Amino acid sequence: MSKLETACGFPNFFGHQRFGTTRPITHLVGKALVKGDFEGAAMLFLAKPSPHEHPASRQARQQLEKTSDFKEALEIFPRQLRFERLMLNHLAENPVDFVGAFQRLPLKLQELFVQAHQSYLFNCFLSERLKHRLSFAKAEVGDYVVGIERNGLPLTTVAKTVTEETETTINVQVAAGKLRVALPIVGARQKLSQGVMGQIEAKVLEQEGISLGDLRVNELSQVGGKGGLRAAVTPIKDFKIQNVSNADGELAVQLSFMLLRGSYATVLLRKS
Repeated sequence: MSKLETACGFPNFFGHQRFGTTRPITHLVGKALVKGDFEGAAMLFLAKPSPHEHPASRQARQQLEKTSDFKEALEIFPRQLRFERLMLNHLAENPVDFVGAFQRLPLKLQELFVQAHQSYLFNCFLSERLKHRLSFAKAEVGDYVVGIERNGLPLTTVAKTVTEETETTINVQVAAGKLRVALPIVGARQKLSQGVMGQIEAKVLEQEGISLGDLRVNELSQVGGKGGLRAAVTPIKDFKIQNVSNADGELAVQLSFMLLRGSYATVLLRKS
């Protein structure tokens, strides 16, 4: 905890559930949508099997992956895969209209695909910041910083870019808890950082095969992610060890703590 307090909290990664727990492909579907590969996105969502899902679901996906027969898939896909069946109903009659198939899904789910991909890129940026040993408690020239509300939540609509002229002043405010270093959730309206962090982010996009032009809206314009900023680190409140037990040779620790809205307890437990 003393290490986390020195770092102003813990790295504010999106949790693994953001990408799918049983079948972590949500961000991959989003990436294909962003790049305009609607057929690839549809086949990922419909036909990418997972060893962790129900055998009937896995077998149905494997059959579709092998045959690309949407009418057959509609017959064998389990009823509980209702979103997949919505798409298959459309594709059975319109086998090349993948945009139309996605438009059969609820708008929130369409948005979730793109947002999951944005979250994945944010996690990559954050990982690289850690690897390059760039501080969370100190802003670098070119970094974004965001204001902090009285309740501790980051005010991501109030942002500044650190310059050589403002670096010292801004870091006084960061140290005082009035500002917090932030990273971009890249999208149609959100640019990369500048300076060293901006170079790191650009390299991540290059490695992922993504250009900023890909992040503009396309045929599925309603799912085009606008983007924004997210604090790179998030504080922990009221952290306590409630109980420690050792039963049958297994150590169990019961913890309690409070996090800000939008941060993940699973990340704290996995990363600490």
